[in-house]
Amino acid sequence: MQLRLISWFFITLNFMEYIGSQHASRVRRQGRMHPNVSQGCQGGCATCSDYNGCLSCKPRLFFVLERIGMKQIGVCLSSCPSGYYGTRYPDINKCAKCKADCDTCFTRNFCTKCKSGFYLYSGKCLEKCPDGLEANNHTMECSSIVHCEASEWSPWSPCTKKGKTCGFKRGNEVRVREIVQHPSAKGNPCPATSESRKCIVQRKRCQKEGKGKKNREEKRKKSNKDESKETRQESKGRAARRQNREQRENNNKTQPKKRKAPNKEQDLAPVDTAH
Repeated sequence: MQLRLISWFFITLNFMEYIGSQHASRVRRQGRMHPNVSQGCQGGCATCSDYNGCLSCKPRLFFVLERIGMKQIGVCLSSCPSGYYGTRYPDINKCAKCKADCDTCFTRNFCTKCKSGFYLYSGKCLEKCPDGLEANNHTMECSSIVHCEASEWSPWSPCTKKGKTCGFKRGNEVRVREIVQHPSAKGNPCPATSESRKCIVQRKRCQKEGKGKKNREEKRKKSNKDESKETRQESKGRAARRQNREQRENNNKTQPKKRKAPNKEQDLAPVDTAH
């Protein structure tokens, strides 16, 4: 009985020593993997080491590995850099790489911007756009083909010839329209924006600009001359009438009054001598 108890004691002691040795070995391995683990890190790290940089990040930050030569260090960022997309997990937020032809992406299978030489279409980066679409070298996307559109024709212009509307019988009249939508590279080209046709009008004589101006000046001068002449004649007439009136008044003042001639019949009447 005593021997059985002693054997059980040694078995239990050896088992405890084995467990202790395993724990010490695990601690040594962790020390080799993460030497100098620190809780007081900078730059958004929750835990870090001198050799590996950040080992875990503070809440809401993304953990990403950056390569420096042959070495990779962990950093914590508020958003993932170009060429990466963010994934959130309960214990850690990580930045994962986009596809090789993708510059920025929402997920690994949905690109938002392609690298040079590729065109974006429905979240994918393509070297050539599908049929019915064309490559837009400005936005680097596959877009719909746009055809040219023109407005309605304007009314026909008056019949002219060499910029004039007189002095001819046969001329030309023109109508125009505007481009309201310019085409894309593969779109239908724009039609003509002007159109002309022959026209016939009743010939009318053109009045020369210099001669017409000269005639207008002569008419104006003649009119002014006639008005001046009439004004002078009226002034002379008023002056003559005033002079005649004054002369008559003066004559009336200077001439003596004429005596009334006696009535001869009265002078020759018989004198009553009956007295």
